[in-house]
Amino acid sequence: MLEFRGKQYPCCASLTMGVIGGKWKTVILFHLMNNTLRYSELRKAMPTVTERTLSLQLKDLEEDGLISRTVYTPKPPLKVEYALTEFGKTLIPLIQAVAAWGDYAVSCA
Repeated sequence: MLEFRGKQYPCCASLTMGVIGGKWKTVILFHLMNNTLRYSELRKAMPTVTERTLSLQLKDLEEDGLISRTVYTPKPPLKVEYALTEFGKTLIPLIQAVAAWGDYAVSCA
């Protein structure tokens, strides 16, 4: 068993998928690969995700240490930016490979 941030996983692949798996986490990481983005910019880049889901996924990624959240204004309306952490940047080759496979799959269909 492997343990990461208080959760146990049966193998390294399970750990990886537990951290970045699901419908939206990898998409969020993909959009943050080259840019720091505000919440509204992420929403525009992902128009089919609900606000609640996006907020929850961002929180999970932040708790796992993959993204950072920087608040620039102390009172509403908040200016909040999200960026990959150094730990999150280690996923860039994996995310690029997932994206390349998606492009390949489309070309094969």
